[in-house]
Amino acid sequence: MGDVTEFNDETNGDLLVDFRDVTFKRGGRNLVGPVTWQVELDERWVIIGPNGAGKTTLIRMAAAEEFPSSGRAFVMGEQLGRTDMRDLRSMIGVSSAALGNRIPLEEKVGDLVVSAGYAVLGRWREEYEEIDFEQAHEILDLVGAYHLIDRSWGTLSEGERKRVLVARALMTNPELLILDEPGAGMDLGGREDLVGYLGDLALDPDAPAIVMITHHVEEIPFGFTHAMLLDDGEVVAQGLIDTVLTSENLSKTFHQPIDVSRIGERYFARRTRRPGTHRR
Repeated sequence: MGDVTEFNDETNGDLLVDFRDVTFKRGGRNLVGPVTWQVELDERWVIIGPNGAGKTTLIRMAAAEEFPSSGRAFVMGEQLGRTDMRDLRSMIGVSSAALGNRIPLEEKVGDLVVSAGYAVLGRWREEYEEIDFEQAHEILDLVGAYHLIDRSWGTLSEGERKRVLVARALMTNPELLILDEPGAGMDLGGREDLVGYLGDLALDPDAPAIVMITHHVEEIPFGFTHAMLLDDGEVVAQGLIDTVLTSENLSKTFHQPIDVSRIGERYFARRTRRPGTHRR
């Protein structure tokens, strides 16, 4: 456990994540921070940055999977280091490649989703009610994966797996949904289907707060409200998405000239060519 600084003050009850000068260090190296960041109930955040920027480490703290090395970190109103992390995790839905890598290849999709309520990977001896199966079927249908219900994990494509992981993350009716690169490894059609679903979810007033990691602005669903740019563990910019996703900020984050454009509700980015350059 990291050395969490002792403070007497409390967090605002409307904040699901409340980080104040939070850092995370490992092996003597500072991986994240200091970061001050708050996520409210109705917000949808995207976190963007290059490889090694600290994105996954940051959201692992937000998912109550890591303790900060310093600063104050509140999740669901509880300070990390002063509460049972297992209780916090029950209120957070997480979809990540790390979770996907732990799933046995023979696990059935329907069992994988319904078992999320017990925080286990697949059914064993747990007792489920009919309402549990109905909810699992409804969520799988919402993400366009109901037809996969009897398939085994090992037979799914990358895009199909991402849909199932999102369904499992939603199964517990979380207050906070964390998505770690949900579009990674998907083809264009699969990515666009997923972006469309996540956009609909973002616009649903009854949906949980959402925090999503991506490397690509094209993968940001419509309806997302806020953005954070990270580089080398430090915040380059954060706030309302329109003010953060600018050419200047993206160029600074990725250390090359980036042009950002918006078409409708979607963002697109490309590297600008230097004056006088041409193909040989």
